[in-house]
Amino acid sequence: MSNKNLSQGVVMADYKYASILDHSDDKIFDTLYHPAATTPFSGIYRCEECAKEVTSIKDHELPSQNHHQHRPTQGPIRWRLIVRREL
Repeated sequence: MSNKNLSQGVVMADYKYASILDHSDDKIFDTLYHPAATTPFSGIYRCEECAKEVTSIKDHELPSQNHHQHRPTQGPIRWRLIVRREL
């Protein structure tokens, strides 16, 4: 993960080959999931509060609350799908 956006408070996943990723405005990328929720789509998930990224497989659990810790000021862990694996 690049730290180039930390000064702006934004951390994003990096990629090299834009030609292998497709842009999508699908609403599936707007949903936030609780820790240990069942993964609805295989892909990369990002914690909405601290930007930690994980890979999760469909029908498996997303990382639990104990996966990583937040400072009290960060709020709860909430996972957002950022890259969906197409089958």
